[in-house]
Amino acid sequence: MASGQTLFGILEAVVYPLKFLCETLSVLCVGAGILSVLALVLGVVRHSREYTTILQTVRLKFGTFLSIALEFQLAADILATTIKHDLQSLGELALLAVIRTFLNYFLQKEMEAEKKLVREQLACLTSGDT
Repeated sequence: MASGQTLFGILEAVVYPLKFLCETLSVLCVGAGILSVLALVLGVVRHSREYTTILQTVRLKFGTFLSIALEFQLAADILATTIKHDLQSLGELALLAVIRTFLNYFLQKEMEAEKKLVREQLACLTSGDT
């Protein structure tokens, strides 16, 4: 039967790569968000479309990527805490979880407000055409 030390070694061998993967995915989400928004802005500039809703569209698109990145960061923090069993690590996780959840909550609220504003603007544009 495997000793506790061996099982903990197996857990570490699983957790560290998963933590690294979550952190990597978080960075990739931010990078993909930047590239996506840049492509959107260049497309608008190139095709001389309406500029009034571009800011809302950019914020919505980038906000979605940031929200996903925050989720991956929180997952990485949770994984790190499974390896460290001290009270300080647990306190750090609690603080980071509160901060990241707080950021994500208000980011989602702001994105919902932006979506509502875009829908209202589109409704005004289509009703003005008829």
